[in-house]
Amino acid sequence: MSDPNPHAPLAAARRAHVLGALSRDGIVRISQLIDDLGVASVTLRRDLAQMEKEGLLVRVHGGAVPPEGGLRSPAAETVARPSTDDAIAVLVPSLGYYWPTVVRGAEEEARRLGYRLIVRGASYELQDERPMLERLVRTENVRGLIVAPNTDMPHAQEVVEWLAHCGVPSVLAERDALHPDGTPLESVTSDHALGGALAARHLASLGHKRVGLVLSRTSPTSRKIAAGWSAACEQLGLTPAQHFESMIPDRSTAEFSKSVDAALDTVRAKGITALLVHPDHEAMAFVDLALGRGIPVPGELSIMAYDDEVAQLFTPPLTAVSPPREAVGATAVELLARRIADPTRPVHRVTINPELRVRESTAAPRADD
Repeated sequence: MSDPNPHAPLAAARRAHVLGALSRDGIVRISQLIDDLGVASVTLRRDLAQMEKEGLLVRVHGGAVPPEGGLRSPAAETVARPSTDDAIAVLVPSLGYYWPTVVRGAEEEARRLGYRLIVRGASYELQDERPMLERLVRTENVRGLIVAPNTDMPHAQEVVEWLAHCGVPSVLAERDALHPDGTPLESVTSDHALGGALAARHLASLGHKRVGLVLSRTSPTSRKIAAGWSAACEQLGLTPAQHFESMIPDRSTAEFSKSVDAALDTVRAKGITALLVHPDHEAMAFVDLALGRGIPVPGELSIMAYDDEVAQLFTPPLTAVSPPREAVGATAVELLARRIADPTRPVHRVTINPELRVRESTAAPRADD
């Protein structure tokens, strides 16, 4: 039987309300809960029966009281305890690169909290993600959404507006966005600006003074990496005259190899001794084409990767900045569960630091450089 009010709170929110009332008043009455929450008495009795099984309360005629020994601490009940059919849906741009590790972290945290996880992969070419999101909310018992929308597409703001008004809480993963009223959406992101700075500082610590940054033209991460890299280069005294930045097309395009060759021409012309390349596969292509042109790596040119998805598998293993992908997924689920439990809590925007993984593709510049 469904609740007569379609806008009634979800089970986790009802549960939080009951525990709050018990803590405040020492008793809850079903008649008052009906007025407060706008749901049917049969729904509330089912909630109270489940909470009694978990040892959270004791049912009495017409309501419930705290269990012997008192209520659990509020911290113990901060995260929602879902029913067996409650699900969290995840929509990410790809299930082939970067995002599988994010999903793995989300799966582990969802399992720990008792949620089903429904995973869908879109694509960077998808013009409008709303139909897929609408279908998930309509056909599954979805209590919350974790979404990494393509923020560079024309429909990006419409997707954000849909998330704001769909009636289901959401958390953005590796994305930032504003509600139509200008307030931020809840989000979990890697600090990619810090990642860019970590790379610049690593190369400077090895003694490199002429460095280059090569970024994917299609990735929304690129601009954040560039911001951190440029700020660090300025602090380190690596002026624009001493380094260069280049945007390259996707490696699946016919222009990719020409773009890499052009960048290597610039490396030679400017005497560049080190590069940060985003993402991994592009960094590996740079190593291959550099070696093909007789440029030793890292002997003449140190090359770093950004993402660390497969950088360690290459020969030589690539020094890389490693975003906290698994932690992003786990934290997104945790934030969402807390939002489901308490819809009135302040919006949280969590930023997690990446790590530097030093391997064999970077070294001090040669003495004659």
